[in-house]
Amino acid sequence: QVQLVESGGGLVQAGGSLRLSCAASGTIFGISAMGWYRQAPGKQRELVADITRGGATRYADSVKGRFTISRDNNKNTVFLQMNSLKPEDTGVYYCKNIVTSTWGPGTQVTVSS
Repeated sequence: QVQLVESGGGLVQAGGSLRLSCAASGTIFGISAMGWYRQAPGKQRELVADITRGGATRYADSVKGRFTISRDNNKNTVFLQMNSLKPEDTGVYYCKNIVTSTWGPGTQVTVSS
């Protein structure tokens, strides 16, 4: 059974940085595309970035040039480095195994102005 656990969220001032981690259990991680999504209060969940098993990446226009997604297949972990954070980046960030459609419980990111 695939399980995902996010960590690294918190409160940060605008312009600051955070690094999110998503630890995955199960041997399927190495062959799975993984994604980071976020949901702001009162809004739908949206894709922030995803990464294929081979390392190809894709980003939402709103985070291009500020966020970087990466993965360590030896550690079954996917990361999201978030720089130059803005108040509109506030929300709950979720990790997803795109192959199995498994979601983590999420981690809160709050950016103060």
